[in-house]
Amino acid sequence: MRPYPFTAIVGMAELRLALVLSAISPAIGGVLVRGEKGTAKSTMVRALAGLLPGVDVVEGCRFSCDPAAPDPACPDGPHAADVAAHRRPARLVELPVGAAEDRVVGSLDLERALSEGVTDYQPGLLAGAHRGLLYVDEVNLLHDHLVDTLLDAAAMGRVTVEREGVSVSHAARFVLIGTMNPEEGELRPQLLDRFGLTVEVASSRDAAQRVEVVRRRLAYEAAPDDFAEGYADAEAALAADIAAAQRLVPSVTLSDDALLQIAEVCAAFEVDGMRADIVTARTAAAHAAWCGRDTVTTEDIRVAARLALPHRRRRNPFDAPGIDEEQLEEALRDAEPPEQGPPDDEGPDDDGPGPGSGGEPEPSDADGQPANGQGGSAGERQVGAGSPYRARLFTVDGTGSGAHGRRSRAVTDSGRTVGVRPAGVRDGGAHLLATVRAAAPHQLSRGRSGPGLVVRPHDVRYALREGKEGNLVLFCVDASGSMGARSRMREVKSAVLSLLLDAYQRRDKVGLVTFRAAQAEVALPPTISVDAAASRLEALPTGGRTPLAEGLLRAAEVLRVESLRDPRRRPLLVVVTDGRATSGPDAVARAHTAAGLLAGTGVTSVVLDCETGRMRLGLGAELAAHLGGEHVALGDVAAETLTREVKRRAA
Repeated sequence: MRPYPFTAIVGMAELRLALVLSAISPAIGGVLVRGEKGTAKSTMVRALAGLLPGVDVVEGCRFSCDPAAPDPACPDGPHAADVAAHRRPARLVELPVGAAEDRVVGSLDLERALSEGVTDYQPGLLAGAHRGLLYVDEVNLLHDHLVDTLLDAAAMGRVTVEREGVSVSHAARFVLIGTMNPEEGELRPQLLDRFGLTVEVASSRDAAQRVEVVRRRLAYEAAPDDFAEGYADAEAALAADIAAAQRLVPSVTLSDDALLQIAEVCAAFEVDGMRADIVTARTAAAHAAWCGRDTVTTEDIRVAARLALPHRRRRNPFDAPGIDEEQLEEALRDAEPPEQGPPDDEGPDDDGPGPGSGGEPEPSDADGQPANGQGGSAGERQVGAGSPYRARLFTVDGTGSGAHGRRSRAVTDSGRTVGVRPAGVRDGGAHLLATVRAAAPHQLSRGRSGPGLVVRPHDVRYALREGKEGNLVLFCVDASGSMGARSRMREVKSAVLSLLLDAYQRRDKVGLVTFRAAQAEVALPPTISVDAAASRLEALPTGGRTPLAEGLLRAAEVLRVESLRDPRRRPLLVVVTDGRATSGPDAVARAHTAAGLLAGTGVTSVVLDCETGRMRLGLGAELAAHLGGEHVALGDVAAETLTREVKRRAA
């Protein structure tokens, strides 16, 4: 929490306050920090651990049991009533994005369990974070199976490990803190809701403040100890204030009027469920204690709502998070008792995010109007998208082994068991029955004399499981002049936006290649941020000829580069066009040649045919044939359309 060296960060005061309130009342549920790279998110979080009061733990307990109330199910227990205890500093445990599940929840020694009948459980990161902080940097990049584990632990306050009939359970109550860059993708809604508070941070554009950042950073690097010593007194005072607020918070009173205000605010923002009300109430009580009060006031509720509601009021993944200050003030006024005046006590300087801390999506341009500020050719148009709908599922052929997701079949470390891996290929959980079968024929030669099974490391077999993977969905969109006719581009953008929403829900990476006039360009390199793809799609202008071959070749180059960066993630190419090629000599032949090159790479392709009208040339179907892919009419992208067609054919 020391102020080095990042003072020029917008929202840093709000982040400081959110972290302090979570330390005062861990029941709030932690903090999610959103911001661009280089904004000191990790620096602030790591500095928090040094300010927290120490915790009393049972001597020798690997699970940090509280001597006053030890966990009766502790794997190192049961602990006696007069067990020895010692005090240690609060822990900040970091959970790496690429951590294995066994490292997170702990693991059992299968060999000892089979041969000696001993449950030898090695604690994981969640056990280490019990009664402390669990920090996940780039939490939005966390694999789905680890997200599921975190959700279970956060909801139950316990971790249960099941390994082939052997069960171990221990307490795991921690303050969850995550940092993320929204440009790299959003969080799953279930995990997003588990964070009590959220803060947006961004770097300042003021030159004087940026100079001060550089000056302090250089001073820190030149003499780290001396630099830190200069803030030792301030840190000690802050730690004392946090400890005092922790002692005060149990005695803070939440009146019925305050609870009514909280309910009115949450209802006004149409949040889902009751967690928002509970978190806001806990945050308001913690803020009152931080200010030295024993009664919650309107100001406490205002600060709590600014921190607890922005990430809970989002209605779909393409809406920007934020909170309307006027709506907040109106809700507070509607529920405020007539006799209640402004609070007498002043809060700390960092009393929550100010107006405009969250963003609202900017309105799109009107359909068919010239794009302002767009330096394109004459006749260029920018058309907005319509409302998204539930799109049909397109999958990649075969079985992959990529990142966890919900699109195509893949061999994963979770899912249904479809086979057994040999010894030495430790990818997935151990398969008990196959291990016993491998060890059974060798019991006499190994001198087995007791009831236990003699197991060697090379006997252990691991389960082969099949689940779903996320893919790279690369959109290659025709933005030529013919696409702007009869509002066709609006339908195209609605279809692509619907597929982007589907990609968000299925944990895919997305990319966008566009082609018009005489060239093709990568409008968005492959990313997991579908928000970025949606914004680029919304701003996509149309006009000019149709360089179809150039678009396909640029898409092929993007896929080639991405296969080197992420070879396990299989691609799905979605070409959105009417099949016409009008740019350059032999445009159609060159387009078909480019399509053949793509087909030779084995990429799974889908052509969304935008051709309309009674007289159709069938060029989209011809392109799909050269790609070796599926041909789908633009109007058949909706899942409901596919359902109606299936029923019609069945009848």
